[in-house]
Formats: sequence, C-alpha cells, structure tokens
Amino acid sequence: MEEKKNYRGMLPLGSVVQLAGVEPYVMICGRIVCAQADDRIYDYVGCLYPEGMGKSDELIFFDRDAIEELYFIGYQDEYELTYRTEILDQLGELRVEDGELVEV
Repeated sequence: MEEKKNYRGMLPLGSVVQLAGVEPYVMICGRIVCAQADDRIYDYVGCLYPEGMGKSDELIFFDRDAIEELYFIGYQDEYELTYRTEILDQLGELRVEDGELVEV
C-alpha cells in the first residue's frame, strides 16, 4: 500500500532546488501533478534553471525527498499563502482517475 502523502509545507512556484542526479538546478513550475507517462502523482514538476521550459518532454517530475538542496524560495504573497493554507494543507489522499487527480 502506498504511503499517504502530506502536502503541508510545499515550496512555492519559482523555487530553485538541486535534485539528485540533475545538473545544474531545477525551478519548480507546478505542484501536485500527475505525469501522463506513468499516471503517478508527484509533489512537483520543474524545468532546468536557468534554461527554463523548452519542450514539454523536458519537464522534470519529482517528489520532495529528491531535493538535495534549496537555493531559492519562490515569490510568496497573500495569494500564495492563502492557497497553501486553504488548498494544499487541506488536501487529503489523492489518486489518478481517467488521467485526472481526484481526492479519495
């Protein structure tokens, strides 16, 4: 049985991290995403930094435990803080159903 995910404390968009085996850095551009390739839910999706997004097949899907170092915390304002406390922190267990994320 898969361990239940906890979405508290997610990094904001624009955060720059170092991942194991990925050079140089990755900038977070999405949170709680489903990769179509394997119908798996990942904590984050990112793109190489400083290059940015090129083609969609260059996106990097990863979970928070793959982060080795945090270099920059993305922009946070009242909207981000509200989103985190009212949406992300309140999410329950998720699963993929017909290519969409649904709360269990």
